Amino acid sequence: MVTKNSADRDPLVVVTREGLYCPKADAYIDPWRPVETALITHAHADHARPGSRQYHCLASGAGLLTERVRPDSLSTHDAHEPITMGALTVSWVPAGHVLGSAQIRLSDGEQVWVVTGDYKRTADPSCDPFEPIQCDVLITEATFALPIYRWPSMDQVMDDLCQWWDHALLKNRQPVLYCYALGKAQRIMAELALRTTREVCIHPTIAQLLPAYLDQGIPLCPWHVLTSGQKAPPGTLILAPPGAQGGRLITQFRALDEAMASGWMQIRGVRRRRALTQGFVLSDHADWDGLLQTIKDSGASRVLATHGETRVLTDYLNRMGVEAARLSTSFGQDEDTA
Repeated sequence: MVTKNSADRDPLVVVTREGLYCPKADAYIDPWRPVETALITHAHADHARPGSRQYHCLASGAGLLTERVRPDSLSTHDAHEPITMGALTVSWVPAGHVLGSAQIRLSDGEQVWVVTGDYKRTADPSCDPFEPIQCDVLITEATFALPIYRWPSMDQVMDDLCQWWDHALLKNRQPVLYCYALGKAQRIMAELALRTTREVCIHPTIAQLLPAYLDQGIPLCPWHVLTSGQKAPPGTLILAPPGAQGGRLITQFRALDEAMASGWMQIRGVRRRRALTQGFVLSDHADWDGLLQTIKDSGASRVLATHGETRVLTDYLNRMGVEAARLSTSFGQDEDTA
């Protein structure tokens, strides 16, 4: 049972030079330096780093974590499966961020803490949906914690994307959509699979992550892998990570129509700085309303906000009567994941 008065109890999570440490379990959550035991929320590079001795993750995320980190020792856990680590009961609950992403629930029998990692509340056919968790203390991301960030519907985004794709082809230009290689690209491919039989041409860095999705039975649209000197099949859309812009695989096409899918596309200046013709507002993080709904659903008496617009979120929560503070971490350093 969740206890609402945890302020005087020993914290279940503290910040150390290695990362978020759980003293009662002698384990770290998404450590940013090598440690003995690492509890991982998801496989993005700012949360899953190599070098630790023992890794634990949600079972559906094992393929991606193995591809990214190459752990020597990995233990996987089903969603909601409780395990005992020292004086804590630990479980992984779907976060809806990317395939295999999880919130980590910690309980010592007197209080419950939840570390969300990254998460989103909108539907995504490429991963399990977010599940709210009741807790005493919630550690939440704050990547898009400003009221200007409110995501459009996926139907609207995909309709706009397909119209841009068609328009580029009518102009005899090659459409290229930049999107993060882990999560965003596969989400777009899964959304296309729900709507059309059209084919995409994918950058090799995206292709190397697809087996983990196929192993979990995620339906994706048809694709070919982009190679040097081999043109994309006529009519296809190229999906590539943002770092590929200006690279040889992309510039081999002379007439490009370049766009990006990201939550940062809500801000027009970001699109201009990247010299894009189009931007699609599509994020794998919670928007302002999603953050507030998650905090409300948790029933937490205390909220700790990390990475992103933490000051705005905590100031707002304190004015609303929810005890909130900022938590400094090394998460969220790569804006391309958004």
